[in-house]
Amino acid sequence: MAITIYHNPDCGTSRNALAAIRAAGHEPKIIEYLSNPPTHAELKALIARMQVPTRTVVRKTEPLYQELGLDQEKVSDDELIAGMIANPILINRPIVVSDTIVRLCRPSEVVKQVLAQEVSVR
Repeated sequence: MAITIYHNPDCGTSRNALAAIRAAGHEPKIIEYLSNPPTHAELKALIARMQVPTRTVVRKTEPLYQELGLDQEKVSDDELIAGMIANPILINRPIVVSDTIVRLCRPSEVVKQVLAQEVSVR
């Protein structure tokens, strides 16, 4: 099973999710998205695979969210994604990608659902 984690090493939730993946016997591909953000198309595809509203993936507690006006209801999904790509700190984390599922693992225990689903599919 291939696992990728969009990771921020300074984030406790992200570190916990990474530790859980490793504890389950997997060594994921780690993408430190602050220095290597996904493209607009990649982030849009991840959100589509998560089947969640785009706003779910935005860190609303980050001051930039309001400073950039992204908190306004009229802001489109594409504008939100563009804001996250230009300012990767706005991407909520960690996002864990497996062969069959993509999840925002917040809280970090959500990663167990990803691992369990992968095992049940195999």
